[in-house]
Amino acid sequence: MIRKAVILAAGRGTRMGEYTVDTPKAMLPVRGRPMLEHVLDGLASVGVERFLVVTGYRREMVEEYFGQWRLPIDFRVQESLDGTGSATRLARDFAAQDPFLLTFADILCPPPAYTLCANTLTDHPATLAVMGVKDVDDPWQGAAVYEEQGVVTRVVEKPPQGTSTTRWNSAGLYSMSPQVFPYLDRLEKSPRGEYELTSIFTMMLDEGREVRISAIEGAWRDVGRPEDLAAAETL
Repeated sequence: MIRKAVILAAGRGTRMGEYTVDTPKAMLPVRGRPMLEHVLDGLASVGVERFLVVTGYRREMVEEYFGQWRLPIDFRVQESLDGTGSATRLARDFAAQDPFLLTFADILCPPPAYTLCANTLTDHPATLAVMGVKDVDDPWQGAAVYEEQGVVTRVVEKPPQGTSTTRWNSAGLYSMSPQVFPYLDRLEKSPRGEYELTSIFTMMLDEGREVRISAIEGAWRDVGRPEDLAAAETL
């Protein structure tokens, strides 16, 4: 099992409206505890021992709450909130030469999903990264992931509604080899003005490198809006 995990928790979560005026989204309560704590607990339950949390908006709230958590947590500050790709670059020293899991503070999923994603990477030495994916009717709100026999062939970010011929949606969970960092260094800003993490998978595929999928079964939730926060109470 992979022993290191990176959790991206820098954003305010503007789609949450008034909920995040004074509180970073990672600290919004689900079943009486911050969302981020559910993510950390799930990862710890499957054997992760070291954590890096990338903070930004109202970072003092995150760092104060988790500063004395039961397992070691490192913190890095994303000074400019310019995308998930630049946030992931901050994990270079933490990862060193080790593989790591990467997820977001607002992605809630069952712990077995972490194990499967990690094992998919370690069981395939030629694989640089694994994308956790969820079966959805239409992946137009996220990234459509195309694959053949578990190997990714194409990733389409925010495809127009009704155009995808795959049901796999990128689910905000990854396992990565440290070989991803040179690709992160080469990222250019997207039309949205951000360094997009998902762009590195297209770069890898263009160079003939192997990326795989790991299907997430069970209750998964991207807590992006107030109605998602309410739904997460029943997960």
